[in-house]
Amino acid sequence: MKTVLVTGACGTIGERVCSGLCKKNNNVIAVDSHPSEYNEFKANYQYIQAGPLDKEIYAYIFREYNVDAVVHLACSVDNDFDNIISSDKVKTSSVCDSYIYKMAVAANVEQFVLLSTYQVYEIPKSREPIREDDEIKCITNYAKLKYHSEQALQFDIQNDKKITCAIVRSAPIYSLDYYPNLAAKIIDPKDNTAFIYREGDYGFHFCCLHNLVDFILCFLKQADSPQYAGFYNVADKFIISANEIIEYMRTNHELGPVLQRKEKNEKIQSLISRFSKNNDEIINYRYFDQSRIFSNTMLDTTRAKKLCPFKWDIKNTK
Repeated sequence: MKTVLVTGACGTIGERVCSGLCKKNNNVIAVDSHPSEYNEFKANYQYIQAGPLDKEIYAYIFREYNVDAVVHLACSVDNDFDNIISSDKVKTSSVCDSYIYKMAVAANVEQFVLLSTYQVYEIPKSREPIREDDEIKCITNYAKLKYHSEQALQFDIQNDKKITCAIVRSAPIYSLDYYPNLAAKIIDPKDNTAFIYREGDYGFHFCCLHNLVDFILCFLKQADSPQYAGFYNVADKFIISANEIIEYMRTNHELGPVLQRKEKNEKIQSLISRFSKNNDEIINYRYFDQSRIFSNTMLDTTRAKKLCPFKWDIKNTK
């Protein structure tokens, strides 16, 4: 039985990770700024109130508890941060980065999982899937925030031969009841109308929340040597088409009329996008660059699939 410290434990992702850990009979130390009732009465679950800036409380936890593993979900969009990433949020995450990895190393933690994002990658010019060793180009505030976390973790553990770390670069998440990332691809925020190009045969790569949770649980169970350390792209097996998003929204939620939009010249749109600065793109995690709407960009999840089968998709999500 492991003792697992989960930061951001009461957010959308954190609640499910803690639930899965409890079901696997782990002792869970759930840390977040605000409590949640989701796991409140489950066996082996303990909540401690603390935010990313509460260094002394984290010092107490690492000192008083024999922590075997850490799942660091705090300062993450779709969990404890909303989609607008201000400079203050970047600073908050940076402060947390400055101590939490050092504390984990000093406490002889054996495993560490850091949730990062697909946004750290440079958008490929080809349609080849993005691999973990592909080029990095952080444009958004969220990408910069998470890349800073990645670098801080790597620096602080570089001389520790015992700890095994996974840096999880996840695609945007969804579940049956959580759909803001899906909706952002078919609903124009300017007038809140749904739209589609062509026959909706273009798509986007997402990660079902349950695939992300399953991967984290599988890593904690199986990663018992340094060979498992490193970066992991985590996402569904296949992209989700615009048509599938529309069907999902109509079946499970509410969706008004879907307008057929005229296809724009991709080359012109790409040039406009390349040479124009858009503050919304920088601060808004869910900003949708329509000049890349037909790119069908995917993450290569080959490495992660060796640990987890990724059985969930938009048709069987719960």
